[in-house]
Amino acid sequence: MRIYTRKGDQGQTSLIHGQRVPKNDLRVEAYGTCDEANSVIGLALSFLDKEEWSEKDAFLDQVHRVQTILFHVGAELATPNDKEVTWKLKQKHIDELEKQMDVWDKHLEMLRNFILPSGHSASSALHMARTVTRRAERTVTALNEQEEVNPLVISYLNRLSDFLFVAARYVNQSLGGTEIPLKADV
Repeated sequence: MRIYTRKGDQGQTSLIHGQRVPKNDLRVEAYGTCDEANSVIGLALSFLDKEEWSEKDAFLDQVHRVQTILFHVGAELATPNDKEVTWKLKQKHIDELEKQMDVWDKHLEMLRNFILPSGHSASSALHMARTVTRRAERTVTALNEQEEVNPLVISYLNRLSDFLFVAARYVNQSLGGTEIPLKADV
């Protein structure tokens, strides 16, 4: 399969089912930002020892599942409203995030104040993925003001950013990274 098609050379791209839209269309921005978040999650995982982390609470399995679902969320966003979505986000996907956060949270020190994104490289990359996910959520919210979006997509992205925050803390603590508390006086 050839990667390049030359069809986007004039600033247009195709949604699922072939509808052409400008590359700066809000729908394209929404699924593109989900793709960006997914890539940053992949970057975070590249800093972890695969053998150690595949056994640790099935961390890699959990995060790879999130990446897969996030890819499908992007596909759902790339499908025009008048076309059938072949895969739809469900409440169970949000519930899975919450359940996993509860498991990891039991191992974490209670937060007493805000923390700066820092520590181990994997943790810092997960914090970056969290901020990209928040941008995706804002973009999808703006898209939803123009045309209807599955409300579970907004909820999933909101919960995913929380999930990535907890994952970043879990990784940081597991690898001996330091959480730097936010100082009120600057």
